[in-house]
Amino acid sequence: MHNDNPPSRATSDRARPVFVPDFCTERQRPFVLAAAVLASSMGFIDGTVVGIAIPAIRASLGASLDQATWINNAYMVTLSALILTGGAFGDRFGLARVFSLGVGLFLLTSLACALAPTPDWLIGARLAQGAGAALMIPGALAMISRAYPRDIRGRAIGIWAAASGLTTAAGPLIGGVLLSVMGQDAWRWIFAINLPLGLIALLLIRRAVTKDARRSGEPIDGIGAALAVAGLGLLAWTLTHLEATNDVRITLATGVGGAAALAVFVLHEWRTSHPMMPLRLFANRSFSAANLATFLLYFGMSAILFYLPMLTVAGWGLSEFKTIFAFGPLSGFIALLSTRFGLLADRRGPGPVIAVGAAVVAVGYAVLALVIPGREFWLGVLPAMGIVGFGMSMVVAPLSTAVMVAAGDGQSGIASGVNNAISRIGGLIAVAAMSSIATIAYNLSDGPATFGERSAGAGHVTAMGTAFAVIAWIAAAMALVAAITAATGIKRR
Repeated sequence: MHNDNPPSRATSDRARPVFVPDFCTERQRPFVLAAAVLASSMGFIDGTVVGIAIPAIRASLGASLDQATWINNAYMVTLSALILTGGAFGDRFGLARVFSLGVGLFLLTSLACALAPTPDWLIGARLAQGAGAALMIPGALAMISRAYPRDIRGRAIGIWAAASGLTTAAGPLIGGVLLSVMGQDAWRWIFAINLPLGLIALLLIRRAVTKDARRSGEPIDGIGAALAVAGLGLLAWTLTHLEATNDVRITLATGVGGAAALAVFVLHEWRTSHPMMPLRLFANRSFSAANLATFLLYFGMSAILFYLPMLTVAGWGLSEFKTIFAFGPLSGFIALLSTRFGLLADRRGPGPVIAVGAAVVAVGYAVLALVIPGREFWLGVLPAMGIVGFGMSMVVAPLSTAVMVAAGDGQSGIASGVNNAISRIGGLIAVAAMSSIATIAYNLSDGPATFGERSAGAGHVTAMGTAFAVIAWIAAAMALVAAITAATGIKRR
């Protein structure tokens, strides 16, 4: 799912995306907006569509659960770590140039994903695809801000945000329809469909931008970006292999290396004069609490959205098309109600609204864990996901409000970017950690195969249900802690 704070807003302080009259003409503005929407949509869809396609990818390429986890996580590692520096590159070398470079890299790596002959090939392509997304997504909103004067910018940004949110939520739906209509190897089209969209975006931006001036901004925090990629990657690898018994030393060494890289990252961010993640923002209690709640809520949601299709498709034998209805309530409630709850947060303060919403989410995950043994989709999984969707609609916009208000007007852009990076890091850590936990729970339930594999037998299905229920209970606990954090840590006003 898409966090309501667009990641590209991370650039608004650093890249100063104010209106530039000679960036494009008035008639060319819609082309800039269309290119930004297309590029952002590609980046967001490829972050959410993989979950529904994982069973088909595993069957087609023979991928293990660890490899399937990394097909998702490779993209999230580079996107999470580099998205805060993407805007700085645009400021230094030209928004349209860096945006076009990001789109081009994204297209080449999407083609590599579509043609992948092995799981390891696909993982490598996804790693590079995340780097392309980190370059193009921040530039999208910055170009809109540079193309549109302040008095009409709000409507343009609203169109971009609505389109990006809709396509993000539609990612699993698009993937499910393709897989159901075009067969088992249709997962390749999930990546190939980026090619015409990206080419259109490149043509539009080439036609629209008349002068792409470079600016002398703050130095790019390359050291911080490298440390973040190394730390998050090593940590994710360690969490994915916690259940392994034959390479304990390697797993331990990797975990220590990841923790050390992240510790050095924090030290570097504290000491450098141009940090990609200003730690001073976390001195504000409400800002820290809002970001902790964000991490916990997106941790749980990412774990459920990634592993639920494995249970229903590979375990229960449902079609991908039927499974996508489980995501409908989540997307629908957020689309219909998030604005209303955002207004409520403006009146009552974001803390109470987030707390109640997170508590509702916790109830939804608990219900999901309880109904899984009955293997009832329409009367079990669907209502539970409806509860989760209603709760998430209460937290998405108020979390944005809490972060912005806590940071203050002068830091709203970078604060939004930090919050979005944290939501993606939460998803990255969740998918990695739950891989090991699902495997351990599956093995303790005497599962005869591997969690997420297509395998016959009641024992396999029962063990998969038990393992997924453990994931759902952990997600419920995370949401409950988020509720407590919001109630006690975020100021009412």
